[in-house]
Amino acid sequence: MTTIPLIIAGVLGVTLLVGYIIVLVGIRREDKALSLHQRPNGAPASLARKVTGCYVRNGVSWT
Repeated sequence: MTTIPLIIAGVLGVTLLVGYIIVLVGIRREDKALSLHQRPNGAPASLARKVTGCYVRNGVSWT
């Protein structure tokens, strides 16, 4: 009975770590592309924009 909470905590910890790494990869990709005014070029970049709040809903007008 004492191993079940440890297994659940381990799975949750690994899941959070993988999500964190995916967001870091997406941020790195967006930073290298220098293109926040275009669509994200993959799932990590899209997730990074949603997590950090750097996304555009209805396009951008750079006037």
